[in-house]
Amino acid sequence: MKDFLLLLRPHQWLKNLFIFFPAFFGLKILDGDVFLKSASAFIGFCFLASALYIFNDLHDIHEDQTHPEKKNRPLAAGKVSKEAAKVGSSFLIILGFMIFAFGETSALWLAVLYVCINILYTLWLKHISIIDVVIIASGFVIRIFVGSFVTGIPLSMWIVLMTFLFALFIALAKRHDDVRIFLESGQKTRKSVDGYNLEFLNFSLAMLATISVVSYIMYTTSPEVISRLHSDKLYLTSGFVILGFMRYMQLTLVEKKSHSPTEVLLKDNFIQFCVLGWGICLFFLLYE
Repeated sequence: MKDFLLLLRPHQWLKNLFIFFPAFFGLKILDGDVFLKSASAFIGFCFLASALYIFNDLHDIHEDQTHPEKKNRPLAAGKVSKEAAKVGSSFLIILGFMIFAFGETSALWLAVLYVCINILYTLWLKHISIIDVVIIASGFVIRIFVGSFVTGIPLSMWIVLMTFLFALFIALAKRHDDVRIFLESGQKTRKSVDGYNLEFLNFSLAMLATISVVSYIMYTTSPEVISRLHSDKLYLTSGFVILGFMRYMQLTLVEKKSHSPTEVLLKDNFIQFCVLGWGICLFFLLYE
């Protein structure tokens, strides 16, 4: 049972917290009905995401067995049978869709779109450089749209733009780790590695970090945002964003620990300080 739970990758459910962003930035996270709708979508998305992780592990079992870290995954290590994994994945995807079926139809169709895109990603798209990281980033954008649709809270262009930029940055950092492993060991953990090199990735990471920070500062100082959120002090949170990007760049380029964003969040104290500081300051500025 423990190995099957690991197969679900529950630590990756942290990504689904983006579903709460529309409610948080829409100043309605404390509204009981809005929070419950977001929480329901969060749970449904967790089931769907875990089903897709199992599907991916089934498809990549042989590649994972040659990866220095992925070889320890339950399927690659032979701790969970393929038959059990297939049954579990099917059950989870049905359960996830059932949860969305009781909510907004538009959110259900977005969930279907997310599943279809990720199946194509596993079977084909992840082997195409640049397209692979765009698909990963689009998953985060879909999450915030799901949060918007289930709560009826409209999204601003800022949250969509910054979510995509941030997710693209994280995805490229993961590719940086894949290229580094290939250069150090000669093991090609994914076919899309052929379309990347460290020079390209270093430049792209620096570019995206710069654009993301500038976009965030523009967001916090925008007259329209200040008027809508009733606070002209949001720019004070920019320091946490800048430090967060600098630390992640350090983890990627210096310490070489960017293989898993969720593990970075769970284990790196500096990143935790930046995220918690950013979140707490925003909460008090927006909900005072």
